[in-house]
Amino acid sequence: MARQSELSERKVAILRALVRHYIRTGEPVGSEALTQSAGLRVSSATIRNELASLEELGYLTQPHTSAGRAPTDQAYRFYVDMLPARSRLRDWEQRAIVGFFDEALADIDEILRGTTHLLSRLTRYASLALAPRARDAAIVRAELISLGSGTLLLLVFDTGGLEKRLIEVPSDATGRDVEKASRTLMESLIGKTLQEARQTMEERARSLPEMERTLLGRVKDALHSIEEAAHVEHVFMGGVANIAADEGFDRRDTLRQIYETLERESAMLRLLRQTAVGKTMQPVAVMIGRENPLPGMWEASVVAAPYGPEGGAVGTIGVVGPTRMDYAAAISAVRAVAERLSAAVQALHG
Repeated sequence: MARQSELSERKVAILRALVRHYIRTGEPVGSEALTQSAGLRVSSATIRNELASLEELGYLTQPHTSAGRAPTDQAYRFYVDMLPARSRLRDWEQRAIVGFFDEALADIDEILRGTTHLLSRLTRYASLALAPRARDAAIVRAELISLGSGTLLLLVFDTGGLEKRLIEVPSDATGRDVEKASRTLMESLIGKTLQEARQTMEERARSLPEMERTLLGRVKDALHSIEEAAHVEHVFMGGVANIAADEGFDRRDTLRQIYETLERESAMLRLLRQTAVGKTMQPVAVMIGRENPLPGMWEASVVAAPYGPEGGAVGTIGVVGPTRMDYAAAISAVRAVAERLSAAVQALHG
């Protein structure tokens, strides 16, 4: 396999032109098509020789003896790595993104559901979003709220997540008792994870009067329930039907494999973890064909980006499409949405 730096300027120009042409048409590309459309200013014979050389180097394949060439995964990787660092969004895409995030959305799950639909609309590909894990998040608000039929424990996390549990309070507990326990929560739990919060409640309750100790014991049980549920990670999906309509997936067995993989949440969790949750990750990651860790996705490409408040990623969003996807448009859309989503999570955090 040749390194990109070993390609001549002419080979680079021809390869980029061929990949762009193939992404646009889906048809194997011959020398005549490149001569007419790419503005390469070289003869068809020269282009034919360069295409043969690029095929030997592993960048191209010839589906049929008499047909033109098609890019391999190696060619797509070359093309993606040569794209500008940041491409401009179209006006309607900018309006769609701004319009969505300008809405008053206060719950991270609601935002992520909407984000998957937004990404699918922008790219015409299937979209994915990995929700933040509540077990790793820090509590930024904790209080008890008296309702007509009971008392509600409300927790808000720095990821924008929200958890609520009904607490059964003793019949002889007064409103003042509930307020006092709520103040204890605010003083004790801010900045702590669920596990730390549960341990703190257990320690604080030992030195408190009986009624407050009872109330905080009920809170501790609720925290345990939330902590158990928080171990389950969740993936939101949108626009999966776009895959069936995409001409880039032209084989029924390919579609079946991709659908089956998308339906396995554990597989999608692995895929998204592979690309994005980490502070040192690139702004946008692209996995092409067999670069994907899941064999069922070897005929697809994934464009993904992390999101989160300043200081670290808390989740991932991305799109899944054919290897013949419009990478420039997909990268631009995913990057822009991830940046706005990060700002939304920061606002919920703040």
